[in-house]
This record gives sequence, C-alpha cells and structure tokens, in this order.
Amino acid sequence: MAPADLRKEGSAYVLPLSVGILVASGQIIAPELKQYLLMGELALDGKIRAIKGALPIAIQALKDGFKGILLPKENEREAAIVKDLEVYGMENLTDVIAFFDGSKSFNPTEVDTRKAFDQQLKYPEHDFSDVKGQETIKRCMEIAAAGGHNIILIGPPGAGKTMLAKRLPSILPPMTLQEALETTKIHSVIGKIKNQGLISVRPFRSHHHTISDVALVGGGQYPQTGEISMAHNGVLFLDELPEFKRSVLEVMRQPLEDREVTISRAKFTVTYPASFMLVASMNPNPSGYFNDGKSGSAVTPFEMQRYLGKISGPLLDRIDLHVEVEPVPFEKLSDTRPAESSESIRYRVTTARKLQTQRFMNSKNTHYNAQMSPRQIRKYCALDDASSKLLKTAMESLSLSARAYDRILKVSRTLADLETQETITSDHIAEAIQYRSLDREGWLG
Repeated sequence: MAPADLRKEGSAYVLPLSVGILVASGQIIAPELKQYLLMGELALDGKIRAIKGALPIAIQALKDGFKGILLPKENEREAAIVKDLEVYGMENLTDVIAFFDGSKSFNPTEVDTRKAFDQQLKYPEHDFSDVKGQETIKRCMEIAAAGGHNIILIGPPGAGKTMLAKRLPSILPPMTLQEALETTKIHSVIGKIKNQGLISVRPFRSHHHTISDVALVGGGQYPQTGEISMAHNGVLFLDELPEFKRSVLEVMRQPLEDREVTISRAKFTVTYPASFMLVASMNPNPSGYFNDGKSGSAVTPFEMQRYLGKISGPLLDRIDLHVEVEPVPFEKLSDTRPAESSESIRYRVTTARKLQTQRFMNSKNTHYNAQMSPRQIRKYCALDDASSKLLKTAMESLSLSARAYDRILKVSRTLADLETQETITSDHIAEAIQYRSLDREGWLG
C-alpha cells in the first residue's frame, strides 16, 4: 500500500484490501472502483465494523477528487456531514460487492448540516440555578466565560468548586457551525462520535491528578490526541491542581499560549488544535482549609510556600482569575428562592463576546480578550488618570507581581464589555484587582 515507507495503523484497511483481492483475482468486476474510497474493519462473518476518523477521511476523500466513499453503516452520518461527496453506509461485504456489480441499488446518506446542528444545539444539564449562594464566584465565572479567561478556584473541600466548574459550559456562547465541525473532527479521530453527526455542545473534560503528560497533551509512538485537544472549544477542568505531577503541568504551558499542540516524531509532525478554557481548583493550603483560626488548620509559612511552589509561575501567568471560594452558610443553602439561571447569564456573556468578535475581526489569532497581545492591550485597554492611579496604588500597596498588570487590564476590558462600555473605568480596575489572590505577596490562604 502506497506510500510504502509510511507504516499503516488500525483495522480500517481490511475492507479495501479484501475488495482489492476480489477484483484482482477476477471474482468481481468493479469498473467504478477507482472513483470510490473504501474504509472499514471486516469481521470474520463478513460484517463491517465501525472505524475511527470517518469525518477527516471523508474530508480528505473530497479533496482528493473521489466521487464517493463506502464505509461502515455506523459511520455514515458522521461522514455525510461533508457536502458534495456521496456517502454509502455498508452493513457487510456482500453489500459492497452488490454496490459495485450493480445487483443492488443504494441511496447515498444525506445530512442537512445546518438543520442537524440547530436540532442538536442544546446546553448541559448542569445549570447555575442549582447553585445556592456563591454570588461572587458566579460573577467570576461570568467574567471568565465572557472574556475566555482561565480561572483557578481556591477553597476548602465541600465549598462547591467542582459544582461550579461543571456549570461553566452552560454559560459559554453557543458553538458556531465551524467550531462544531472542528470539535467533531477531533472526536472522530479517536472514535467518540457514535454516529451522532455533529457535536454541538461544548466539551467539558475532567481527569484525576494521576493522569500522565501523554494522556493530557497527546503523543505516543503514533501521536494521538490528548485531553487538551478533546477540550477544544470547551473547558478543561483540573481538580486539585497542586497534586498533578510537575511535568504534566509544565507540558501544558505552551498549548495554553499557542492554542494548539505540536507533537514531533522522526518522520513526521502532527499539530492538533487545543483552544480551551482552563478551570483549575486547589485547596488554600496543605491542610485543605483557610488559615482563619476556625478549623485548627494553621500551617507554617514554609509549608505554605512549598505547597504553592508546586504550581510554577509561568503556569500562573496564563491564569487570569484567582478566586477564593468560601463555604456556603446555612442561610443560603436553605433558601428556597431560585437562583439566576444559566440562560440569563449566557445572554450577557454572548453579548460581550459579540463586541469582542467585532473588535478583533481583523486579527487572525485573537478572538476574545484573554488572547490579546501586549500591543492590543495598549490599544484597547487605555486608562484614564483615575484608573491608572488606582492600579498603581494597588500594585504598590498589595505587592502585586508584575505579571498581574496585564491580567488586570484584560479582565477590566471584559468587565467593560459586560456593561457594553467603550472605556475602562476605575470601577472595572478595582474589581479586576480583587481577582489576583495568588499574586499578593505573602498570601497564605
């Protein structure tokens, strides 16, 4: 099979090899064989089993000028997303033979991509209306969603960090058709589509801290996608961030910056998209609780420094919002009044994102505020005298690190967008400063 120097992998070649043998031996006549691409795993009883990567294969078949593609029945709707390509789902080898010798007629599978996208467009079952109290944290989640900012939640066990993180996708803007296609291709490569067609809900990926760097970022002898690519256009949640291995966190730094991950091997290089929002959580200190004197959880400055040292400065550089999550008091938990729903929050988020789309419409690599370059920050985050003076005072009095400066400006720009204001005010700066807990010198949780 050409090219001979490229090692083949997977069972999808069994069907084309079988048909090739039948044609070469004269057992069947298939004059139109060269016009069709065949892919599928062949069972011993002749049935054709599902394969991985049907959508990318169909896209490449169209680019290479094939008239159509024959593949397993389970993959037909996935491949039929591609327009101008005839897609035939086959149950068994007998059907394939009948297709080429004309003894049986088959109709190509057709999928109205736009209609299918609109029908499947829905939001996760988790809703912010389920969350009692935590108004400040909900506000932070709204800001993160509006500007695409990475966020870390700092609080004791049971404060609701995981519950809040799971609800973040419900307030993100609806996926565009292009984003849905990108996400579907990634999931198709690893066989996670299950003939559902387009993926229209933003992914939410969460894994235990024992995950390896290859599983998180991707790789292997024959590079496969990792969790960060599976979270493309969605959310990656890392619970108990300091418990992850240092090597795992460090390999994630570059993808966070470039929004893609490149895996190089001797003979080839593979690049996978990885544009995701990072949501992390951690305990305030090794004991798990704040040093408030109420839980008997005091730790020494040395223990605290060693705990925080597990998260490198360059990684924290890429997290815009540091938020402390306090346990919900009983009065809030027992309140029977409904909280604000994800739908109403999502409306404000979507409005802010539209402003950013218009602002960065001429920029190739910037789509929302969190992606702004230093030059764009200077252009779109200009401050008046009052705001500039407030920021300077905060930097000095709170001993904020230098890396906090750009983050505060980006978050302030998002706060102004949520209020549909053109200029950043001192109120926006003041609120953004509150969300830099880990940058404060001497912070001990």
